[in-house]
Amino acid sequence: MKGKRITTREITLIGLMTAITCILGPLSIPIPFSVVPISFTSLAIYFTVFLLGWKKGTVSYLIYLLTGLVGVPVFSGFSGGPGKLLGPTGGYLIGFVFLAVISGIFFEKFIGKRYMYALGMVIGLMITYILGTAWLAFQLDMTFYKGLYLGVIPYIPGDMIKIVVVLFAGPVLRKNMKELLVNP
Repeated sequence: MKGKRITTREITLIGLMTAITCILGPLSIPIPFSVVPISFTSLAIYFTVFLLGWKKGTVSYLIYLLTGLVGVPVFSGFSGGPGKLLGPTGGYLIGFVFLAVISGIFFEKFIGKRYMYALGMVIGLMITYILGTAWLAFQLDMTFYKGLYLGVIPYIPGDMIKIVVVLFAGPVLRKNMKELLVNP
């Protein structure tokens, strides 16, 4: 079987987007009534898969996830380690893998159709919410519905703002970075 080799430019772009996620991921706003902070990780993921495509974008997020898993403080609140991944917010971190894949596929398959970009981001976000809420509810011994009130409902407006930002800024970034991107 003949496989496509990854170029130095692609590796560099994956590393660059991983670094951006590592910078934005720890920046968080704690919410007094919830263990789930407002995070900029999803915003970084959206831009990453918009610019790199779903495969390379997902690889970038997985590198970020592994970086945090080994203890580098790249998760929300400048935390890291397996305890964070296995703790109450770990389901959201795992759910972000699906966010990257699904939104990235929509970005690639429906070029120029912002309503489809939005749909892909919302579907990916819903799966992230479901996985994150299920894990949060399990970890804190609460019902799924209470988990929704603690880990999802307060975050919907901010997540919708992130989606709107990507819908307008993503195409501009892609256009301006076209010569750097392998598959614009």
